[in-house]
Amino acid sequence: MASTADIKNGVVIKIDGQLWTVIDFQHVKPGKGGAFVRTKMKNVVTGKTVDKTYNAGTKIEIENVDRRDFTYLYKDGDSFVFMDSTDYDQINVAASVVGDAENFMLENQPVTIALNNDNPLYIDLPASVVLEITYTEPGLQGDRSTGGTKAATVETGYQIQVPLFLETGTKVKVDTRTGDYLGRVND
Repeated sequence: MASTADIKNGVVIKIDGQLWTVIDFQHVKPGKGGAFVRTKMKNVVTGKTVDKTYNAGTKIEIENVDRRDFTYLYKDGDSFVFMDSTDYDQINVAASVVGDAENFMLENQPVTIALNNDNPLYIDLPASVVLEITYTEPGLQGDRSTGGTKAATVETGYQIQVPLFLETGTKVKVDTRTGDYLGRVND
């Protein structure tokens, strides 16, 4: 068991069976009364953010979360298969853990997986990925001047909004956090 003196940014704390990452903390020593620690924490699995205050010296349970580099190999039924980049071991990760990252993953793409006691918690993708448009309605002459958008399906099967002038076969950069179109990529 650790105490509130061990709280730092990035530390993972176990509270009521759930894992929380400390985003921000502040040790406060008021002129009157005991010291305390004010924290802002984010749930590792759900992403929910909460503020929590601890009295100084309170015992807390710090968990070890290991972030390792993996390569996405393929989808196998309801799970995804990844290979560890250091020892080439393969692990299966449930679709519920992968979540929306599925929309932006291509085979042989590097990803970072956070593990706690060898259990995958979540997947970190690069901030943006390059994907090819596999289908979109053809653009019309003159569409380049207006600021409109249209739906386009990328090679992972995910649909994004792109400018009207883009055509099937164009490579685009997509934000993995929001799914937004960021720009066209020239080979």
